[in-house]
Amino acid sequence: MIITRTPFRITLGGGGTDLPSYYEKRGGFLVTSAIDKYMYVAVNTPFIDRLLRVKYSKSETVKSVQELQHELAREALKHFGIRDALEIVSFADISAGTGMGSSSCYLVGLLNALQIYKKKNTSIPKLAELACDIEMRKLRKPIGKQDAYIASYGGILVMEIDRKGHVKTSPASVSMTTIRNLEYNSLLYYSGIQRNSEDVLVDQNTAMKDPKKKNHRVVAASLDRIKKLGYETLKALEKGDLRQFGGIMDEHWQHKKNLSAKISSPRIDQVYKAARSKGALGGKVIGAGGGGFLLFYAESGHQKIDKLMEENGMRRLDFRFDFEGSKSLLNLADSRAEYQKGLENA
Repeated sequence: MIITRTPFRITLGGGGTDLPSYYEKRGGFLVTSAIDKYMYVAVNTPFIDRLLRVKYSKSETVKSVQELQHELAREALKHFGIRDALEIVSFADISAGTGMGSSSCYLVGLLNALQIYKKKNTSIPKLAELACDIEMRKLRKPIGKQDAYIASYGGILVMEIDRKGHVKTSPASVSMTTIRNLEYNSLLYYSGIQRNSEDVLVDQNTAMKDPKKKNHRVVAASLDRIKKLGYETLKALEKGDLRQFGGIMDEHWQHKKNLSAKISSPRIDQVYKAARSKGALGGKVIGAGGGGFLLFYAESGHQKIDKLMEENGMRRLDFRFDFEGSKSLLNLADSRAEYQKGLENA
């Protein structure tokens, strides 16, 4: 059995500029981070029968890879040319549809497990780009490159994307003191709303691709500003100026709402305004928008904000940053091989 653990993510700056509809015209820039909430994928070889089983929110048992309805599992298996009897099981700390990049977490974790199963040695950037290729090119999902990369790398990651889609990555130079203060003062709440990110992102993509759309100029200008705010976010974090970081978050949120009418709602706007009045310096909805998690940065008023969010049915999720990325937790085949080697050398 092989088990991988892959982190979910929160975007700190530049979100939305990692979509092809934007970076192919102007290049993208993001500061993103992995957190200690995970997707777990287990791959096992059954002994009794020669069937392929994939278990997620549903359970599929098929005779061939082509029969699988789970698109990500099907394409991952096809990529490695796997036709063996195999069982794939996944479970996660956070549900899908909450803005944390769950589909890419699953795919990166599965690809990581399958490369171990096939005894391949894929580098981290190649793993990330393979996941992007499957989701964005083969399956034509209207998503960006951020999720696959941060799931693969972990940490607080700077991503520069050129117009051809080439990604240059580097770890953000953030002190441990700043990281600990950021963890302590970042308040993350689940809105109780699950949604399909593709439904939200399609508006942004459509507006960016077609200059004739009436909202093209607004969306393009907002993304231009969001990219600049991404650079400002990085500078603030590297200086340790988290008050400035909080203010940038607030401006980012105002521009993000221009990307689609589906990103916010009267309820979210009301809660956001109230949280600001109780001490939050800035905040935003994580991911594409429309629901999922709300993130605030507040150096005071934590208890007041907690109470406000509880009154609105929004639970807080404590987190720390993850600096390992997708990794194997268990590989029984290697463990047995090492044990056998030990016996032979005894």
